[in-house]
Amino acid sequence: MTAADSPATGSVAVQKNRVPFWDNARFVCVALVVIGHGIQRLTANSDNALALYLLIYAFHMPAFAIISGYFSKSAPPTVRQMRKVVTDILLPYFIMETIWTLVQWLVEGKNTFNPTTPSWTLWFLLALGIFRLVLPYLALVKWPLVWAVFFSVGVGYLNNVDSTFSLSRAIGILPFFVLGWKAKEWGIVDKWRVVERPAWLIRGAAVAIFATWLVVIMVNITAFRKFDLRFWFFYEDSYRVLGEGEWWAGLLRLALIAFAVLLSAAFFVLIPRSDTWITDMGKSTMYVYLLHSFILYPLRETGVLKGDEHAHAVFLLGMVLACIAISVLLTAPVFKKVFRPIVVPRAKWLFSERAAVSDKPSRTDPTGSRRT
Repeated sequence: MTAADSPATGSVAVQKNRVPFWDNARFVCVALVVIGHGIQRLTANSDNALALYLLIYAFHMPAFAIISGYFSKSAPPTVRQMRKVVTDILLPYFIMETIWTLVQWLVEGKNTFNPTTPSWTLWFLLALGIFRLVLPYLALVKWPLVWAVFFSVGVGYLNNVDSTFSLSRAIGILPFFVLGWKAKEWGIVDKWRVVERPAWLIRGAAVAIFATWLVVIMVNITAFRKFDLRFWFFYEDSYRVLGEGEWWAGLLRLALIAFAVLLSAAFFVLIPRSDTWITDMGKSTMYVYLLHSFILYPLRETGVLKGDEHAHAVFLLGMVLACIAISVLLTAPVFKKVFRPIVVPRAKWLFSERAAVSDKPSRTDPTGSRRT
């Protein structure tokens, strides 16, 4: 056990052992989330947009789950950790779901409040809660990663497991979360020294992997569109709903899981290892993740992101740059100050004396990012 792992050392030890690489990775991941959501409507009329969408969605949420798993603990949760699940995951979820219900009522006339069905981006919050719940149990059995893969592949055959409480999607990407946790346990990063000193040969191989995948996408873009490949990257629907109810559909998901791991590894190899201009932004990823949809929503609903006139490459590039700008903007101190009560609620009033812990606010978010 390192000094950072010891509960007795507290947050000071964590700060001393902080690696900028992970904050860089978090920000790039969340920026990819924003880009993916920003160009989603363009994919209907633009092969270029669909190609970029498939490139991103093949790995970006698996990579995010790997990061979250890397900073998760498999020991039975303490009172403080259980309280953090409530304040960092459940309360923000219900607050944001209520806000989304109000927005959709005002804009679209929808008047149904159903917190069992997450709105847009909120599914990942519930998935993180499920991961925290099941990890201590998975850690008790042999081959937890194998079991996680088995559950992910197997759930696709069950038509009654759907997006309610994000259960299907959480089980679908569970292998990546467990892989992140096992990677920390195995000490892969320390043994291979990939974080501190990546060889140029390895980086070249990573670039080649992404370039090859992009070429494959462009060559087969018509077939991928007809097959609706993008929906397979959501890990949400059953194989029957995806139109492939045959027995071999699980083998396709297994192949996509392996491919996502390969792309995620290539992604991590390409992330800067030292302090950069995005490092501090990586400490505010939950603000970007939860708030960016409110900026994109008006653009999506007014049709700005839909139509043949917006299908050309120049508009696509402009949208990508705009999404990057949104990601940077939402890490600004003013947004954290204004929206802290809903993104990081304290909710001291909610807890009983039994749950009383230090009133000091949590220094990490659900992905393991240390807050400023």
